[in-house]
Amino acid sequence: MAPKIIIPRLVGLLNVVMKILLVEDSATLRHAMCQYIREAGHEPVVAHSGEEALQLLEDTPVDMIIMDVEMPGLDGFETTRLIREWLGGHWIPIIFLTGKSEDDSYREGIEAGGDDYLIKPISPIIIKAKIRAMARIAQMRDQLKQLNAELAALSQMDSLTQALNRRTFNEQAEHEWLLAKRHQSPTSVLMIDVDHFKPYNDHYGHPAGDECLKKVTQAMKSCLNRPADLLGRYGGEEFIALLPNTDSAGAKRVGQCIIETVRALQLEHKFSVVAPVVTVSVGGATCNYTTGHTLEDVIKGADRALYKAKNRGRDCYQEEDLTSHKTLLISARSANQMRQTVELLQDECNIVTADTSDECLEIAENVRPDLIIVDADAVFHNDNYLCRQLAQRRATSTIPLLILTDSDSPEHLLTASTVRPQTLAWLQKPFTRERLEAKVQSLLG
Repeated sequence: MAPKIIIPRLVGLLNVVMKILLVEDSATLRHAMCQYIREAGHEPVVAHSGEEALQLLEDTPVDMIIMDVEMPGLDGFETTRLIREWLGGHWIPIIFLTGKSEDDSYREGIEAGGDDYLIKPISPIIIKAKIRAMARIAQMRDQLKQLNAELAALSQMDSLTQALNRRTFNEQAEHEWLLAKRHQSPTSVLMIDVDHFKPYNDHYGHPAGDECLKKVTQAMKSCLNRPADLLGRYGGEEFIALLPNTDSAGAKRVGQCIIETVRALQLEHKFSVVAPVVTVSVGGATCNYTTGHTLEDVIKGADRALYKAKNRGRDCYQEEDLTSHKTLLISARSANQMRQTVELLQDECNIVTADTSDECLEIAENVRPDLIIVDADAVFHNDNYLCRQLAQRRATSTIPLLILTDSDSPEHLLTASTVRPQTLAWLQKPFTRERLEAKVQSLLG
């Protein structure tokens, strides 16, 4: 089994004392080279053979290696190949020392992974100059690595709010979800929306809107106190938080903290119907046992809860229990029809409503309800717009659609060219609670 290689410490500045591993079987040369290394201002670490060098690297980080080529056992080329293989993408400068001056030997050394090649006897001036040159290269490498790390970190953040961007949030959330599945620990998700942000932008201007989002983000971050908690910007004014190892009570505490902390900012919002200051609505969902659920299920649950918070006046927290009732989306052009249908089903299911076709489509895509119920006037209005859109959109095409109709032969409403969702059913009006519940249960399967 190959030994573990300790990644060397970074060389920050040229005046930093480097640990230089000297691999040399000759006692005389070891003594002289150690003296040269000390005179150059660095610390020698000595190995008498290639095998000893590999063992030493298991526990000792070094910044540079000076390697004798001609050694018994593992020679310098073989040792270097093993070191490069174990280090992978991490680079340490390696200088070969050899008594051979043939071109083939030089080529073999470079191919083995060496960075420079010195012929014995070694001049103290030359070896010190080589050490300085390799230190400069190592410094540039470390600066480049630091810049790349900073760029990678920047690419993960939303440039305005400095919350995680959506892609990075999804990646890190999936990692936390896998940990939760392994340990069977509860996981909670919060969906957060700034209330009536469009009128804020329209009346105060986009620069003020940007400043508002920055301050709201900082307020939300102050409520997430653990390193594993994640906050991401999910849309324009919509944010998402993942709370690992958090039950529903913990999620509610965090959600309420966010609401109160944002309200305490006292950011003026004269054009909100909720309050004279900026507020947020929060929806939470908790999965206590990951078996049978996905992270998307929890996010969808939090999204449904967010819609409930908006429907109940905003500036509040609502939660969704993933083990509870199914979620239905109901849309009707008639307010009476909408009210009647909701009243008949609200004790059995989670209800989300939509007043227009576009709102129905938006909610259906975001919430992914278990069933969509619409009246015939809504679904076939405007050249079957809603029916076609539900069928054509990937996120909604498989959601069962129940159409409420006055007709006793509703098929005439569909033309041969009408695009329709995969599962479509009819219920003639007027209907009783029993007939509606039976039809819903059959579609939910």
